[in-house]
Amino acid sequence: MSRRNISKKRLPSTDSTYNSYLVSLLIHRILKSGKKTIAKNLVNGTFDIIRVKTNEDPLIIFEKAIKNASPRVEVKARRIGGSTYQVPIEVNSFRATNLSLRWIIQYARQRVGRNLSIKLANEIIDTANETGNSIKKKEETHKMAEANKAFAHFRY
Repeated sequence: MSRRNISKKRLPSTDSTYNSYLVSLLIHRILKSGKKTIAKNLVNGTFDIIRVKTNEDPLIIFEKAIKNASPRVEVKARRIGGSTYQVPIEVNSFRATNLSLRWIIQYARQRVGRNLSIKLANEIIDTANETGNSIKKKEETHKMAEANKAFAHFRY
């Protein structure tokens, strides 16, 4: 019987327009009902808006936004004895990127406006400037981990 390497993750291929792995992840997060072309067009429109608003390369701004929104620690519920403790754990880089992408898209969808590409562009620009709602979420996560630092010895 052959052994498979289970720990290796299969990552999506890079994006055809920007040749970036992060853009490809963003397209997959926006994707609804398998409409990949619509998601690609939305991301391309978002990057065009970012280019017009900032006069800079949108890929650099997007990567900066992802880096700014990525959390270093988070809390996980751990049941010990009959009580549940919020135990702070460090976040690996892949999960941090996933969380930041999820937060950016979530808060872009919650913004007021008609067009998702405009809302997403504004959220990405705000996050790159360290102001958006996804930055608040990251700081909130860090505060929660700091408050529960006493339970760090319950780590797995």
